[in-house]
Amino acid sequence: MKLRDWSEIPADLKNRHVKEYYDMLSHNRSYLIHKRICDIVLSLILIVILSPLLILLAIIIKLDSRGPVFYRQERITQYGRKFRIFKFRSMVMNADKIGSHVTVKDDVRITKVGKTIRRLRLDELPQLFNILSGEMTFVGTRPEATKYVNYYTDEMKATLLLPAGVTSLASIEFKDEAKILDGASEPDKVYVRNVLPEKMKYNLEALKQCSIRQDAKLIFKTALAVIR
Repeated sequence: MKLRDWSEIPADLKNRHVKEYYDMLSHNRSYLIHKRICDIVLSLILIVILSPLLILLAIIIKLDSRGPVFYRQERITQYGRKFRIFKFRSMVMNADKIGSHVTVKDDVRITKVGKTIRRLRLDELPQLFNILSGEMTFVGTRPEATKYVNYYTDEMKATLLLPAGVTSLASIEFKDEAKILDGASEPDKVYVRNVLPEKMKYNLEALKQCSIRQDAKLIFKTALAVIR
């Protein structure tokens, strides 16, 4: 995982807040190298071990409802680069065209199988391929859709110095964010105004404390949260 020279950072990310976080990360380059090595090794191992489960889930999703097995929405990762995230489809076809990009409790767009795989976070498993390709990492700020990244403050943009992550402390603390948005007449506005700023507080703090040990702790916490 390479940190670009400051001169190569996209212009829309260059501000004094991002520079402060950049300087912290530039003094921790060994962490970034080890983080990428861990991402490659661990994602390869998990893809091989979980391949029977991945195939089984693909079959069940296909039998449960009409549509593709995977949901591939455009998201934003390191340096503001766009990529298409891999997730098992848990909603009806064209769900993002008939409702908000955020999900509320008892969302009618969620399929029968989708309810289960979302609750157990199994819909996130295909992101192992995003990790292997370098578009994502195991621990880092969850990738947002472009429409939400457009609301980032100057300081929030610092989270784009690293690849988007599968899990983070913010993900754990807001694992039930659908309940927060439940009943909101305009969930997108509530998300941007109330949820996003709070999640970013955790994400920015994580940038200050990043280490392989901290990443391992968060992966363990995520596993416990799913089990609970």
